[in-house]
Amino acid sequence: MNSQDCKYTQYALAREMMETVDVVGNFDPSVTRKVARDVASVGRLMLIGEGSSRILPAKNVIRKALTWGLDLHIVTEGSRQAATYDLSKYATFAASNSGRTKEVVLLMQKLQAEGNVRRYGLTTNKDTLLEKHAAETFVLTCGWEQAVAATKSVAEQAMFYQSIISHVAGRDMSADLVGLDQKVQTALSMPIAPEIIEAAAGARTIYFAGVNDGVAEDLTLKTNEITRKTSDFLEGTYAVHGIEEVMDAGDIVFVVEPIAEEVEKFKEVLVDGVGMKVVAISSAKVPLETIQVPDAGEMNPYVFLAAGWNVLIEIGLSLGIDLDKAERARKVGNEFFA
Repeated sequence: MNSQDCKYTQYALAREMMETVDVVGNFDPSVTRKVARDVASVGRLMLIGEGSSRILPAKNVIRKALTWGLDLHIVTEGSRQAATYDLSKYATFAASNSGRTKEVVLLMQKLQAEGNVRRYGLTTNKDTLLEKHAAETFVLTCGWEQAVAATKSVAEQAMFYQSIISHVAGRDMSADLVGLDQKVQTALSMPIAPEIIEAAAGARTIYFAGVNDGVAEDLTLKTNEITRKTSDFLEGTYAVHGIEEVMDAGDIVFVVEPIAEEVEKFKEVLVDGVGMKVVAISSAKVPLETIQVPDAGEMNPYVFLAAGWNVLIEIGLSLGIDLDKAERARKVGNEFFA
């Protein structure tokens, strides 16, 4: 994307993706220092939300907590399923940009009625239903988004949660954030090979594969919202364990942060076997066609996400899609009216 070209800037979606650079650059990890102490004292954290408010923000920190060996149990579920659990021993964070997502608000009401004092809200709006039922609510700085597909809010939600576990781990997240805004900018604005866009635009299905940290999965959702194409998330090596039977040579797979030991199998089964295009989104060189982005270390997921947005915008535009006018999708998937 080009931030100076009206081809892109005429769309709120593209503008909000570009605004993520400032959101990342201005993020202050200290805002969660107190709540991190509360979470650490409990030792259990449930992260709820619907759609993009849960996928990357929650799964990114689950992966990091496990990688860092934190003595903190973190789980995530959709709100309805979480409501069937005994959460009395958990600190629960509920994310809803509108503050009116029905499933989220109802769970907060349930925890409030049960006397759970460690219930927290995360939203982009003040004075919402979520705030009414949460014991404490945090308002993101990114502001409300006009586009249906959530972008800058996803990044800030993810950083907010990551700052919590960074405090618990005794990590200096400020150091991790140095230079991240420029790297996100690079990933958003780098040119994408025309043959990749052409192949994706013509594909019946756009697949995303990779580690289970929310990046590939959220890009799968964004593919539906932005390109109107069928997409599927293939966790880990799912892509080479049976689904190849129904794949087509005209399909495409984007592998986010491919694990080195798995690349040859992807080439054997998908490139050589199915005859399809497989493209890596990676900070390292891999023996696949690659969209190579700057290495941001612990913050790599944000750079991979930005590169994926860049690809999807180019696909959408190549298909002549109005990026701001969804046919069926709504900004608030299931709004609570009270």
